[in-house]
Amino acid sequence: MLDERETIGHGDLGHEKLVEANINPKTGLATDYLNHFNEVVMLLELLCDMPECIPDVLAWQPLSYADHFMNSNFAAKELAVRAYNAAPTAERGTFDTITAEMNSEIHAAQCELEEAEPDQVGEIATEVANRLKPLIAEAGGVIHGNDTTPSSEGEAESESSQADIDALFA
Repeated sequence: MLDERETIGHGDLGHEKLVEANINPKTGLATDYLNHFNEVVMLLELLCDMPECIPDVLAWQPLSYADHFMNSNFAAKELAVRAYNAAPTAERGTFDTITAEMNSEIHAAQCELEEAEPDQVGEIATEVANRLKPLIAEAGGVIHGNDTTPSSEGEAESESSQADIDALFA
């Protein structure tokens, strides 16, 4: 069990310190980690016009949350790692599942790109980038404390709102 110092919202992991460090004080997670995935998406998108960037995509390696921060210029890197370790289990579990899926997608793409014919590179890169973008957005939602699985009530509200908007333009 974590003592009070290592609990989100308390002690060194207090609300103000986390906000100041650009770490969500509710979830203990920071969006800076998503830069690691955005980097590979950018590289994949470049492949359509610059297939010579394949070695850059192939060189991309997954990094754990802690490794990303400890190897970054993020000012509060130690705080980011401590907050991640103290993050609520549900949010961190969901986040870790999404990032594992992204790592798996990227690894599969790297394998495909190694074997691809030059005329296949752009299509593969585009497909993978398009699969990664919603996952990055979903991970961002978890970081920001958004419920990424809408309830049927939330879906009904969304459908009702869309119907209201559609009626305005009919």
